[in-house]
Amino acid sequence: MPYVRTTVNGQSVEREVQARVLLSDFLRHELNLTGTHVGCEHGVCGACTVLVDDKPVRACLMLAVQASGKSVRTVESLARPGEPLSPVQAAFKRHHALQCGFCTPGILMSLTALLEQRDACVKERAVDALRGHLCRCTGYRNIMAAVEEICAEPEEAGHGAG
Repeated sequence: MPYVRTTVNGQSVEREVQARVLLSDFLRHELNLTGTHVGCEHGVCGACTVLVDDKPVRACLMLAVQASGKSVRTVESLARPGEPLSPVQAAFKRHHALQCGFCTPGILMSLTALLEQRDACVKERAVDALRGHLCRCTGYRNIMAAVEEICAEPEEAGHGAG
């Protein structure tokens, strides 16, 4: 069986896995990082979005072995227990931008990637980053209010944070 040698949320990880194991399953079942949600399993809903080498990736479409040698960040990396929320999480909280929360981790990761690109957070680019995310509860109004806040104050949003 092949090995996965990667960094997940800043920690080195090495595990033997079957070649067909998806990154989403590896994160959830092998590493117990259950914030990565699995919705459609076809890459359509965006719930499983994680950052691989700082770029949003659908974890349900990537094999775990493809993450070897790469850096993976999940929603758990945004704020450790006892630490303040990340700027994106705090904006979501202030604007009540979630209801059931199932889609939230993937949306947070896509917006985090956008914010970490210098001078990239403008409303139009944020809307484009959210196009591949389905939310059946909020109607997006509160999500867009949070997006407008974080794009309006980029320095407080943590450009370059990692």
